[in-house]
Amino acid sequence: MDSALLVHRLHFAFTVTFHYLFPQLTMGLAPLIVVLKTLALRRNHEIYNQAARFWARIFGINFVLGVVTGLPMEFQFGTNWSHFSRFAGGVIGQTLALEGMFAFFLESAFLGLFLYGETRLSPKGHWWSAVAVFLGSWLSGFFIVATDAWMQHPVGYVHSGDGSVQLSSFWQLLLNPWAWWQYAHTMSGAAVTGAFVMTSVGAFYLLWGQYQEHGKLFTILQLFPTGDGQGRLLARHQPVTLAAMEALFEGGPGAPLVLIGQPDVPERKIDNPVLVPKILSFLTYRRWEAEVRGLDSFPLDTWPDNIPLLYYSYHIMVGLGTIFIAIMVVAVFLLWRGKLFDAPWMLWILLLSLPFPYIANTVGWMTAEIGRQPWLVYGLMRTSDGYSKRVSAGNGLFTLLGFMGMYTVLGMLFLFLVRREIENGPVAQPEAGH
Repeated sequence: MDSALLVHRLHFAFTVTFHYLFPQLTMGLAPLIVVLKTLALRRNHEIYNQAARFWARIFGINFVLGVVTGLPMEFQFGTNWSHFSRFAGGVIGQTLALEGMFAFFLESAFLGLFLYGETRLSPKGHWWSAVAVFLGSWLSGFFIVATDAWMQHPVGYVHSGDGSVQLSSFWQLLLNPWAWWQYAHTMSGAAVTGAFVMTSVGAFYLLWGQYQEHGKLFTILQLFPTGDGQGRLLARHQPVTLAAMEALFEGGPGAPLVLIGQPDVPERKIDNPVLVPKILSFLTYRRWEAEVRGLDSFPLDTWPDNIPLLYYSYHIMVGLGTIFIAIMVVAVFLLWRGKLFDAPWMLWILLLSLPFPYIANTVGWMTAEIGRQPWLVYGLMRTSDGYSKRVSAGNGLFTLLGFMGMYTVLGMLFLFLVRREIENGPVAQPEAGH
């Protein structure tokens, strides 16, 4: 691989991975804040308003850091991926512009109302501001997912005379079936992050012996993930990606599912495999004897660039998702028995689970993006054709190191601000209007 191409890929991978630490929490907290405000209206209990204010402050910190770390990515389309921007800008520019409009004009405006306008709004008006923040965050998330989904499964475009592609159908772009399955999977992942963060903070308060009632409330607000439709789309539109994710080097009927194993790409086999016969065929096509195409069915130059990394990222995502379900099942059982709040061992599990949804979401996106390789736009533009040819590896590495330093400072600032909010607790009074 060209050294400049490698640096540009690492550069964008770093910025987008760091950036997504923040919006996944804002998108996950937004519906939970609406739930808290709804409970405040229906039960007329101040604890719910206090909890909503507390999580809105955490939301606000995340939102600001998300904006600061997201803007450089927009510029990277021009500085690091100019050939891609010239080729696909006529299509993806539509959804990126819509994302900016909803993120900055809807989400940010109503977030300001929610944080600083409670004393000037009626209880229902304040509830509506929470709903608007939720809609803004989830709509902006959809437009970003729709952009990526078009790169995975391009639709609604025509080729122009200058070699670029232009949008021919806005509705095809938005109604791309890939976008809807990917959106459901992405938002369920964000909801899991929001639920686990809220649960972990609640467990911390219970173990700390402070804000006991808030801790109990936070600990039981949990959501569950959904979705395998995206995997079936992979089988239909990117079968080589599915084969690489499962390290299925040889296809055939009744394909097994690999639970444990290490892919050996040069030898084209799985070392030390633990297999479940016929499960992959059933999960993919709903038939036990269905034929699943292996990597041997595709030309070598269409295989994803890094099959081991793709395989491990996919299996880590699935493994963590299974662990999340197990944790929640045990927690719900203890809650039903009335023993959750008096079980320190379970509270410690909930507290220490906090980083794992972030890891699961990160490897999930790695699976999607590495799986698309060697294509930047699947079937239309290879990654090796999309980067800025005149930006050298040295220039790219210099800016990458600069971003690493800057984002380290931003990460420390984020941890400081969130820690201060958690230590101050959820009992602060609403801000007075100015």
